[in-house]
Amino acid sequence: MKTFRIGIDNYGLYPLQMNPLEILQWAKDNGAEGVQFSGLTPEDSEKIDPAYLKDMAQYATSYNLYLEWGGGQHIPYNTSTWEEEDIVQINQKAAKQAATLNTRIVRSCSGGLMRWNPENPKTETLLQEMANSLRSQRQMLKDHNIILAIETHFEFTTHELLRLFEQCDTEPGDYLGICLDTMNLLTMLEDPIQATERILPWVVSTHIKDGALLLTKDGLVTFPAEIRKGVLNLKIIINKLATLPQEIFLTIEDHGGSFSCPIFDSSFLSKFPDLTPQELSCLLQMAQRSAEKVQNGQLAIVKRENWANICESRLQKDIQALKELLRPRQE
Repeated sequence: MKTFRIGIDNYGLYPLQMNPLEILQWAKDNGAEGVQFSGLTPEDSEKIDPAYLKDMAQYATSYNLYLEWGGGQHIPYNTSTWEEEDIVQINQKAAKQAATLNTRIVRSCSGGLMRWNPENPKTETLLQEMANSLRSQRQMLKDHNIILAIETHFEFTTHELLRLFEQCDTEPGDYLGICLDTMNLLTMLEDPIQATERILPWVVSTHIKDGALLLTKDGLVTFPAEIRKGVLNLKIIINKLATLPQEIFLTIEDHGGSFSCPIFDSSFLSKFPDLTPQELSCLLQMAQRSAEKVQNGQLAIVKRENWANICESRLQKDIQALKELLRPRQE
């Protein structure tokens, strides 16, 4: 199988309030081979200037660490107030920073869980407005040699993202791509393997995250898990990534918390029109396996407020577990 470099997303260490250079040193000291900086604290964001970015790039080069950047957005609204937002300026700033770091990847995220609130704009409206904005940014992103990597977060399913790319009249490798978050797919009611197959040609970066889901009286609850402790078949997903012609870094993202998916509410379920009975059946089978792991004491939800206490040890375990997963079997 293709050799992958394994790194971390800085979000997993966010509670420790380390600056970017400290994150890079942590990665080096703990066996990671790179960092995706999907977001920074407000304090660190203010300190980021070309000189600091060049220091980061020099450190990464010195220790052969890959870099991927963040700060991009794709929905042209403030998703808290639904006021229009100038994401062209936001993305141009992120693109310039990424170019200084000598990376093509800018991860994009615009919040999430919009369809959970019936007061929010409809998914179709958001997709159309997003397509209009992103089409206008094509030349700017290409001028900086940047691919805006839209995360499979909690905004859109892979079905919808494929329709977005069609509306933007773009092809894989152009100016838009996907940051594949393997666990978030569960929350958007997608089987991670099938979703990866759907979106595969567009994947340019990753958030490798194990996960699980449980059936409750209200529907499903999804949550991250330590790598190789959840129910995602990461080996199959990574084997699919290995078929891509471009280099893909396996960036581990991990965090606490859980997400409620009220699938017993028919109005909520109707907002996922591409969900098939077959794929829902896969999710329910995964929920059964998750319940067995919880009952056996092999799996548990980590509360967000407890994440700071375990984030370092958990990421250390994640790094080692992913390396073991990729290690060739001895004949």
